[in-house]
Amino acid sequence: MQVSDHPVDLPEPAAAGPSAPPGQAAADAVPSRAMTAWRSGALTAGRIATLAGLAAPLVLTAALVPFRGSLANTDAALALVLVIVAVAAAGHRLAGYLAALSAAAWFDFFLTRPYERFSITRSADVTTTVLLLLIGIAVTEIAVWGHRQRGAASRRSGYLAGINDAARAAAMGTSPDALADRVAAQLVRLLGLRSCEFQYGRAGLGQPGRIERDGQVTVAGSPWDAGLFGLPATAGTELLVESGGRLHGRFLMQPDPAARPASEQLLVAVALADQVAAALIAGEPAGA
Repeated sequence: MQVSDHPVDLPEPAAAGPSAPPGQAAADAVPSRAMTAWRSGALTAGRIATLAGLAAPLVLTAALVPFRGSLANTDAALALVLVIVAVAAAGHRLAGYLAALSAAAWFDFFLTRPYERFSITRSADVTTTVLLLLIGIAVTEIAVWGHRQRGAASRRSGYLAGINDAARAAAMGTSPDALADRVAAQLVRLLGLRSCEFQYGRAGLGQPGRIERDGQVTVAGSPWDAGLFGLPATAGTELLVESGGRLHGRFLMQPDPAARPASEQLLVAVALADQVAAALIAGEPAGA
């Protein structure tokens, strides 16, 4: 019962961490096609936001040039803040910072005396320009924080949905084999795995890494920082399925070296394994 080649649906882009410890296979440095596609899409969105951050303030200030004699600079600055907010709303910090810098620079060039020069003679305009830059940076940080919070809430909702799905399948009498296959598929998506296989009655065979009950990862009994190095890939990583001290089997996982699962994801994986353990117990003959 092996599940593989599923799309990788990670909560946050798994940034490539430092080189893994010695013994990691060279082939492990190659990210999966799904991860590469995810990164490509994120890169494209980041480029669009960056270009918008550079260009949008220029376009707006140039459009305000015919009205600069009658339009108060503070009003123009407020309009530029709206542009920064629109760019920063995408959640890209660099794009927001560039929008703030671009807004301050073109505000100075087009809308303050002397015009068409990067020079300011009035102290009020200096204050407005500095405030425009600082407010732009502050707005960007708030937008990035909000974007992360929404992402975290969405991930938690997905985790709970996955656990609920497994629990509902077990309650409906789904066979242990079918439930193990379903959970294996969920683990592939949850942890960014290349493959995942449920094996009955096995533990420790091949000396793989292990996800412990508390969500920590160990290799040969020693702690392993999955957030820094990803899950152990040389011999794979196992997640035991057990209950009441009794071993039922394990999920043997081959991780994608580019993935960096968080502690929250590892705890969800343990909860999913518990659902399989409960189904295996329920499927045993009475008195077994």
